[in-house]
Amino acid sequence: MQTLRNVAVGDTVKVVKLHGEGAIKRRIMDMGITKGVTIYVRKVAPLGDPIEITVRGYELSLRKADADMIEVE
Repeated sequence: MQTLRNVAVGDTVKVVKLHGEGAIKRRIMDMGITKGVTIYVRKVAPLGDPIEITVRGYELSLRKADADMIEVE
């Protein structure tokens, strides 16, 4: 299983599944990250946290813990 946390900078991936429970999963979905959406990884901070992505035409920063809940292919 590959998660968004492990994707290299410059890669484009597709969301397969969201892991997590309740409010955390809901928050990720509210940001526009849903099954089937394409995500482009723009940057990773020097210490690896956060990860900057482009999803649905806008930039978004995610913590590594949140990125670990997003399964991609």
